[in-house]
Amino acid sequence: MEAAITMEIKDNTFARQFETMVDEGLVTVEYSFQEKKIFLTKINVPESFEDEEFISKFLKNIMEIAIERKFKVVPILPKIVVFFKKNPIYKELLPPGIRL
Repeated sequence: MEAAITMEIKDNTFARQFETMVDEGLVTVEYSFQEKKIFLTKINVPESFEDEEFISKFLKNIMEIAIERKFKVVPILPKIVVFFKKNPIYKELLPPGIRL
């Protein structure tokens, strides 16, 4: 497994989002939480930010947080579904019954 690039991620539980800073500003992944499942609902990036590789690394770091906390991950956003398809190593994080 490729080592996740270390980035500083803040779990802003008040805003219900994971946050990290880039030169252009704040990148966030919004979530909702229910019964040990985290629903990833939205990715927000600064207007001029288009680094898909960075988003992928950010999502990998979020998956590591989910593993640590023993959460199941429910990808709501098509972009996150694509991430799971490209990174089958994280499929064990999907709740039973979720097919991609």
